[in-house]
Amino acid sequence: MLDGLKTRFGKIDMTEGKPWRKLLVFAVPMLIGNIFQQFYNLADAMILGRFVGPNALAAVGASMPVFFLIVVLMVGIAVGGGVMVSQYFGAKAREDLSRTIGTIITCTAILGGVLMLVGPLLSRPLMVALGTPAEILDDSVLYMNILMWGILGLVYFNIFSGILRGLGDSFSPLIYLVISSVLNVALNFLFIVGFDWGMPAIAAGTVISQGLSAVLCWRKLIKMRHVFDAGKKYLKPQKKYVKQVLKLGLPAGASQAVIAVAVMLVQPLTNSFGSTFVATMTIVMRIDAFILMPIFSFGNAITVYAGQNMGAGKKERISQGVKEGIVLSLLVSIAMGATVLLFGEFFARMFTDPNDYYTPYIIDMSQRMLRILVPGFVIFSICQVLWGAIRGAGDAVSPMWGAFINTALVRVPTAYLFIHFMTTPAWLNLAIIDPDAHHRNPEALMWSLVAAWTTNTILSIIVYRMGKWRNKGIVGADDAQKNKVDAPTSEDERKNIGNNSDDNEK
Repeated sequence: MLDGLKTRFGKIDMTEGKPWRKLLVFAVPMLIGNIFQQFYNLADAMILGRFVGPNALAAVGASMPVFFLIVVLMVGIAVGGGVMVSQYFGAKAREDLSRTIGTIITCTAILGGVLMLVGPLLSRPLMVALGTPAEILDDSVLYMNILMWGILGLVYFNIFSGILRGLGDSFSPLIYLVISSVLNVALNFLFIVGFDWGMPAIAAGTVISQGLSAVLCWRKLIKMRHVFDAGKKYLKPQKKYVKQVLKLGLPAGASQAVIAVAVMLVQPLTNSFGSTFVATMTIVMRIDAFILMPIFSFGNAITVYAGQNMGAGKKERISQGVKEGIVLSLLVSIAMGATVLLFGEFFARMFTDPNDYYTPYIIDMSQRMLRILVPGFVIFSICQVLWGAIRGAGDAVSPMWGAFINTALVRVPTAYLFIHFMTTPAWLNLAIIDPDAHHRNPEALMWSLVAAWTTNTILSIIVYRMGKWRNKGIVGADDAQKNKVDAPTSEDERKNIGNNSDDNEK
């Protein structure tokens, strides 16, 4: 059965066949994997909320924006490297593909080592600057530091998964993600419920499980030597490939950095309502992340699709795939929005202790926040496909400027304006969560997010229709033809390539 699934979902060439079918087949493993990932995120939060308390849940939620900001450059390398891999794979440029993969691995090791040293030094000052409530400050810093000490496993898992997807294999990352998710939940339950280690156990479980999955991804890559060459000489960075990774990765990292900064700038508004409301927003964001995962899956699928077809010189096929990808993404977003409306209260109750005094207020607030986001899911699904295609074609700068305009001019300003000028809703007993907040409306945080998603979608439509992304490919027609090497099909050919590669290294 597993071999049959590998045949159907593994190593997909997106330059041939019906676009919607290729996108769907490629996206399904990512979607399943993302669901598993969010399930273990949800499980983490539920274990914390039920067995440790709302303050532990709030500590994790408050630390994540800071952690994300620190690791955005690694995210950029993963995105930029994935685009390069998909384009060189589409062009069958074996040497370029091999050098790119080696460069990504080395750059990740260098930057990851720096983050392990610098990250723990920055965590507390940043958390203090954000006005993190005193009762959760120490736990927030400890949680983030544990993640930083294990950063190499976390980032390599994501980078190796991105490389495998760029090579058309979305099935193997799914298997390793499932293993990671199940192990993570088991470790967290054991550490917290069995050993009573408290909040730090959540971070430890994440580091251990994703580190194991990174090793499994690496083993899979080594076995794909019929597609690219591996060896010490390919791990030595060359200027050409480092520049290309940075050219694509820095704008992608900057985009994520802008988003992370925006989240951090809005975080003090959340913190100002007290730790109970921080716990509420942690629940909302966990459910929100779960709902958005299918949409992200189609965005990532179209990035690989656009990259492979750009490398193969099939630009018109990209446009066809974008149209069909938007339809698929819209259908999924509507279904997920309906799920929130029907089962949102059930989801919220899973994170809380029914005997806790604040639980009714947390559930009520989280429900109202999620209902505001439902229309935004549909809007957001469009921009994910469009930006994904633009980025996969090789244009990483336009999404960066889109992220900057969207967050700097919309997300942050509207959050601060709305929260002071929107009237306090009658349903909210502010004295419960913040006795001093008589004239502020926390719903404004969600409305500002919907406004940002709407702006982002408008920008993506404009940039896509302008069409400049069509000329951003990193593989020219001449280069692709010059470097083209057909992948061997027989087992003997693959063994010979591996043996020859070993001889060259010697």
